Amino acid sequence: MALLRRAFAPVPEAAAFLVDWPAVGERRETVAGALPVCDWMPELQAGAGPVDTAAVVAELQRVAANLAWRQTYGAGDFGADFLRGYGWSEFIGLRGPVPSARLACGVLLLAPGISYPSHAHAAEEVYLPISGVAEWQKGAGDYAAVPVGQAIHHPSWTPHAMRTGDQPLAALYLWRGGDLAAKSVIL
Repeated sequence: MALLRRAFAPVPEAAAFLVDWPAVGERRETVAGALPVCDWMPELQAGAGPVDTAAVVAELQRVAANLAWRQTYGAGDFGADFLRGYGWSEFIGLRGPVPSARLACGVLLLAPGISYPSHAHAAEEVYLPISGVAEWQKGAGDYAAVPVGQAIHHPSWTPHAMRTGDQPLAALYLWRGGDLAAKSVIL
């Protein structure tokens, strides 16, 4: 967990989230489970940028098989192709091995060629891409490429979407406020 906190430490958008970072202590059992998107894990490569992501990517690749990979959506939401290329695992929060009711921290993994349609949620969110270049959209704005190490902040209920090109995307996330286990509203 210290590695994750260090990854977010230089990110100004994450400062308010880190106030709620849980102390080392209680742990809960989680059951490892892979998804098809996990097949892209060996392809992840850290990029250069203001945040040193190499150690985070290496650790994620090392522990990926032991993580509880999940999906929030079903085939009826975005289709089977989306589900083959989408997954996330929570490290801290209501479902992760480190319990917290105030903060969620995890990783999102998207395969190449995936469009994650516009959605919104009550939780305020910060994404920190650690591998792959994806295009991100906030509100009604245009899609823009966001490099590894550049944070993306979404205030509560801000519509946002992302799409990958020819590389898989791994992005750490922080959530706070609202129901940390709520399904996003698809727009």
